[in-house]
Amino acid sequence: MKGEPDFLQNLRDEMGGGRQWLDRAVVIAYAVLTGLAVVGFTLLADAAIDLYGRLRNGWWWAPLVWTPALTALIVWTIRRWAPGAVGSGVPQVLTALAPETPLSERSRFVSLKLSVAKVFGVSGGLLAGLSVGRQGPSVQVAAGVMLHARRWLSPASGIGDRELLVAGGAAGIAAAFNTPLGGIVFAIEELSRRLQDRSSGLMLAAIVVAGLVAVSAFGNLSYFGRVRADAVSWWGLLAPGALVALACGLLGGLLSRLMLASFTGLPDRFCAYRRKRPVSFAAMCGLVVAVIAVVSDGAAVGVGHAHTKELLDQVADSGSAHQPLVFTGLKFVASWLSAWAGVPGGVFGPSLSLGAGVGADVAWLLNSPHGAALIALGMCGFLAAVTQTPITAMIIVMEMTDGHNMVLSLMACALLASLVSRMISRPLYSTMSLLMMRSLRDRTDAGARPEPIGR
Repeated sequence: MKGEPDFLQNLRDEMGGGRQWLDRAVVIAYAVLTGLAVVGFTLLADAAIDLYGRLRNGWWWAPLVWTPALTALIVWTIRRWAPGAVGSGVPQVLTALAPETPLSERSRFVSLKLSVAKVFGVSGGLLAGLSVGRQGPSVQVAAGVMLHARRWLSPASGIGDRELLVAGGAAGIAAAFNTPLGGIVFAIEELSRRLQDRSSGLMLAAIVVAGLVAVSAFGNLSYFGRVRADAVSWWGLLAPGALVALACGLLGGLLSRLMLASFTGLPDRFCAYRRKRPVSFAAMCGLVVAVIAVVSDGAAVGVGHAHTKELLDQVADSGSAHQPLVFTGLKFVASWLSAWAGVPGGVFGPSLSLGAGVGADVAWLLNSPHGAALIALGMCGFLAAVTQTPITAMIIVMEMTDGHNMVLSLMACALLASLVSRMISRPLYSTMSLLMMRSLRDRTDAGARPEPIGR
């Protein structure tokens, strides 16, 4: 029948042409480099966390001096040399993907230089003891590495900047969480709803390869360890699970709204002082975070994965060392102030830690025997509420969980938390991206030099 695929011709098209295979090799090679970049980022971030922990354990008062001083230094350095590395990194990738962004301005949001600055900036923030994550920044880091492949591809490859940015950003999530499927879903749900048919298979392969590099380096384990939740009936989780979802939706939506308000700036004295003296303001935020670190004995700062593991261990051992509501409140404030300070850092890791705290709080309030399951639901719900990407949140937490017996519960929690969050706040990443594009357009129209991105 006319119009049907010609198998032999399509086979010749796919197999023939040395240049075509060279382009494919370039993409796969850069996928490996992307995975290695995230692995190196992870090792450096872990080393920074360990060094800060030893400093705090050696001198309890050290964070009161160390944290504000290093926070101010990071903000000054980033604003001067790499302003595009400020913040999470996901909005920058979205802005680079936007058709409205001129090609000449794309390097202000994603580039190899910004990837390097992001790695050291986030690691510096963790060394300072701030409540920031590395998973979101891994998106910008990986996108910058993958975009560099464009100079080696032929014009006939059919692979453009958009495909490389999407593949790189998704590969960053896949490698950061050791969840290749989560990276693919993130590419579809957040970064792009379409890829060119001609290159989609190769781009998906690149995402999986980057994820497998991380799995090869660290084993098939997540950054937060394995959440082992026994099979629980729907009825056993219905009431406490709904409470976890509602609490995560409210708190996650509030955190997202506060971050957007901090990003845009409000007509109040704090934002006015931040605009006038950003370095001094960063030091003030660092001082408050340092006080929280002292009060919480370090539990409420950093990424938070250590405290999450402690919560899970306490549940397994029927321990009662968890301080209900205290950790969640302190971690919430520390995460907000760390973002407001203007340092490079993401919210994926802190959101998972906050969600674990919410789940543990609800288990304590209701005296539920399903603590591990509620912690998993909390991690999923809070991440879905902050990012408003429920499918990605569900897939990431599911891949961090032994077995798939909680898939429906995780999905229900993610959808409900995301719905509640949408009633409180606009989508965090896409709104920040729109504000970046608006600022870029306004400054370009005025003929002035654009101000630092993500101020």
